[in-house]
Amino acid sequence: MSEQDSLTRRFEEHRGHLRATAYRMLGSASEADDAVQETWLRLSRAGASGVENLGSWLSTVVSRLCLDMLRSRASRREESIESQLTGLAAIRAAEHDPEHEALLADAVGIAMLVVLDMLAPAERVAFVLHDMFDVPFEAIAPIVERTPTATRQLASRARRRVHGSEQPPVADLARQREVVDAYLAASRAGDFDRLLAVLDPDIRLRLDRVASPTGAALELRGAKAVARGAIAGAKGARFAALARVGDTLGLLVAPRGRLAVVIAFTVEGDKVVALEAISDPERLRALDLALLDA
Repeated sequence: MSEQDSLTRRFEEHRGHLRATAYRMLGSASEADDAVQETWLRLSRAGASGVENLGSWLSTVVSRLCLDMLRSRASRREESIESQLTGLAAIRAAEHDPEHEALLADAVGIAMLVVLDMLAPAERVAFVLHDMFDVPFEAIAPIVERTPTATRQLASRARRRVHGSEQPPVADLARQREVVDAYLAASRAGDFDRLLAVLDPDIRLRLDRVASPTGAALELRGAKAVARGAIAGAKGARFAALARVGDTLGLLVAPRGRLAVVIAFTVEGDKVVALEAISDPERLRALDLALLDA
């Protein structure tokens, strides 16, 4: 067996772990494959001579690549929810293995991917490596360019956001949840009459400039107008997860695990009296969010 064949065989032994690590960091099977492929290219160029622990070396390389990809993603202007949903089918069709991506998403949990997408890149890498793969902080620190103590704090801060442990309880959570659940079920079913039943006749829906299809802040008034808007966006409801948004309830819409829009609800009695759709990246980052169990 040639030296290159031996190197290929050794890399393949680690491919599954590398892909799982990259997927949890990036939330995309295609991007995870890109990171793994680049890791292989770097290994094939550098060789394994002098590498005492190949698995550790490969994990470090793929983690650094994922961190760079997350930072690049954060620096780009986010797409509007409309363009993301419109392009979703094309994205899936272009991926070489959409069925495998769906299986990965099910295994990790779309809800977890949504929460991870709220984290800063270094927080996400520290949390995934430590809490999901038991990598010690001393090994993670050079990857995120922090001290072990600072890395521990990154993971701790991420853990609090993931589990929502510091959020105050939502007033009358059970009642509000019933109303929001009814809204979500009717939206997913495209049931206009069921939507009208949970909407206040004078409801207002506010969309920020990114969520709005016009590129400017928009307001819809009246139950029928809001219901028609919900029906039109029914595809997005498939990617929605129930969450706390500050001191109220809302929905996180996340195609492929990427947080695209937060819909905050104002509920009075058994009716939704106001909705706000937030897609502006700066506003999304400022929100205090925590997913609720399904």
